[in-house]
Amino acid sequence: MGENTTKPRPRQIRVTSFDVAAEAGVSQSTVSRALAGDPVVSEATRLRVTEAARKLNYFVDENAARLRTGRTGTLAVVVVCRPGEDRKDLNPFHSALLASLCGAASLRGYETLVSFQDGPENFNGRYQEQRKADGLAVIGTTENYSAWEYFRALSSQGMHWVCWGAPFDDVEWIRSDNHGGARLATRHLIEQGCRKIVCIGSETSPQRQFGERYDGYAEEMRAAGLEPVLIAIDKGHAREEQGQRAVAALIEQGTEFDALFAVCDPIALGALDELHARSLAVPATVALVGFDGIRAGAYSAPPLTSVEPDFRAAGEMMVDKLIAAIAGEPHEARRVPVRLLVRESSRKA
Repeated sequence: MGENTTKPRPRQIRVTSFDVAAEAGVSQSTVSRALAGDPVVSEATRLRVTEAARKLNYFVDENAARLRTGRTGTLAVVVVCRPGEDRKDLNPFHSALLASLCGAASLRGYETLVSFQDGPENFNGRYQEQRKADGLAVIGTTENYSAWEYFRALSSQGMHWVCWGAPFDDVEWIRSDNHGGARLATRHLIEQGCRKIVCIGSETSPQRQFGERYDGYAEEMRAAGLEPVLIAIDKGHAREEQGQRAVAALIEQGTEFDALFAVCDPIALGALDELHARSLAVPATVALVGFDGIRAGAYSAPPLTSVEPDFRAAGEMMVDKLIAAIAGEPHEARRVPVRLLVRESSRKA
């Protein structure tokens, strides 16, 4: 038999903080403080330590560091879906908010653990108890009431959390400036010469933002000496169909209108489809404004004017509020600023 010439692989020796200390000429405790960013360590020493760590290819054992601090360095994010909803049909607003939230967490040194939940068989918010995350952000549809009740109950047990979309006011929530945004939209339509402006929305929906948007619209109408008119959306239908049905109902009832303010963009896009089907020109005959600034609105025909929340600020505010809760510190900010994206659907002039 031939001689086995295979050489054993050299054993890799793990570099430790003591090796870095020897290379930098400092104590091991100084290495730990320097790499943790402790301000007690001088800048010159910190640079010497980081250069020694780079030279030796040394990396901090983050798992060990987390064990020492009792933190995971992870934030859990739950997206509440409608029961049985296909994940690819997720509301585009929630998709944009999820991306912003995860991005903000990353910039603050946190990883994110994302879960999509729609029913009791997959409800889970016990990430802190299971040592999977330091806190929880919950976003998603308000209409899954049982999900929000589940997370609300957990919050009373000391869970660190923040939410967007809850039907309750007695929780740690972040929302758009819905009232101010609705006033912006209504004022814009009035400035375009519209006087018979109808709001497609709801005063009683569990989605708190819909009521706030109607209130803002009604306040701006009354300030201009105009009478607010609400056409209520039909519950149980997809948002686009709600917009279609609202326009059909207005026409069948003989209600006169020269502009529509829809409390969310999918409702507005459904209304736009029905206006086209009824041969009502937009914006020449009917001006149209939505709310939420979803990307699809930029590609409708005509492009949809919408009130857009600052998505970057939304993600940052949610993460900062959650981090403050974890640290036991106050964080009072709750309203995300908005702006009006004026496009062709509302330009009368």
